[in-house]
Amino acid sequence: MSFLKRLFGGGGSEEGTAEAQTAKQVEHNGFTISATPFKAEGQYQTCGVVSKEVGGVVKEHKFIRADRFAGLDDAVDISIRKGIQLVEEQGEKLFG
Repeated sequence: MSFLKRLFGGGGSEEGTAEAQTAKQVEHNGFTISATPFKAEGQYQTCGVVSKEVGGVVKEHKFIRADRFAGLDDAVDISIRKGIQLVEEQGEKLFG
């Protein structure tokens, strides 16, 4: 039963919470990239947010990747790299 609770949001575990903390932020080509890795199954999962102000409104694109790391620092570094890669490949198309 505890598996079903976790699956549907009823578990009390801190792992995999939607309220990820920003561990690091960088600016790249006018975009802000925030690393927000979260703990999942004892490791840190690659996660982040790419944002930019467009026409007076802040647009955001959240991303999660399958990559997991034992250490938070590694997850933060890869999250930042993935965010930069998204900006380089897609630019403002991320928001459209």
